[in-house]
Amino acid sequence: MKMKKVIAAALAAVCVCSLAACGGSGSSDSQASSAASSAASAASADAGFTTIEEGKLYMGTNAQFPPYEYYEGDKIVGIDAEIMEAIAGKLGLTLEIVDMDFSAIVTSVQTGKVDVGCAGMTVTEERLENVNFTDSYATGIQVIIVPEDSGIASKDDLQGALIGCQEATTGYSYCCDDYGEDNVIPYNNGATAVQALKDGKIDCVVIDKQPAIAFVEANEGLKILETEYMVENYAIAVSKDNPALMEAINEVLVEMINDGTVQSILDKYIKAE
Repeated sequence: MKMKKVIAAALAAVCVCSLAACGGSGSSDSQASSAASSAASAASADAGFTTIEEGKLYMGTNAQFPPYEYYEGDKIVGIDAEIMEAIAGKLGLTLEIVDMDFSAIVTSVQTGKVDVGCAGMTVTEERLENVNFTDSYATGIQVIIVPEDSGIASKDDLQGALIGCQEATTGYSYCCDDYGEDNVIPYNNGATAVQALKDGKIDCVVIDKQPAIAFVEANEGLKILETEYMVENYAIAVSKDNPALMEAINEVLVEMINDGTVQSILDKYIKAE
């Protein structure tokens, strides 16, 4: 979904296990939980990183991008939410997710409103001017959604078409470069762009493959073209002013990639074709 991406993640650790074990009110359980919490905080301090609120890791996202982030009731769930919750647990922190416009995420990381940005985000040269990115945790593919009776058969047919994209994403940037800004209509999120397509206001939508699959399944009369538009990598954005946090997240992310945790989360939400 979003400009060149790279990400990070980590596994919920001792702190989470302690909370699970603390179902009772016995003093020994309480002391064990407190000791584990103190140990996790000490480990964070030793690592040298800081967060905007002690004991918490604030993640900025745009929860309109299934299966990476979306709402179930009033809770934000999805691939990015689970990966970041695991990372936060490994770092002895509690994850707090802040939903915002996608276009505001990089600025929010840069200005310290959130600690990280994780939203199916691609790494790009422009974004790297303002934030750092972790190693990549997933691959994203830009695809094209059209009505089932559309005359558009591939990306070669997009010249002169009205193309809908989520604002501030790589899809929007690529389409503006390829077909001209006048032919690309930005929307606050993918769902709004898809609704505009259904209403006949635009000819197609360019968006990441996994959200595209979810949108097409939820809206009759639409299809995804077989032709891929672009392949990208997702990563996590971290402030340039907090390199220690970046390093700590990357360490945990690499662990989670190597031990299969990240892949298991991806497999949970993305079924093999």
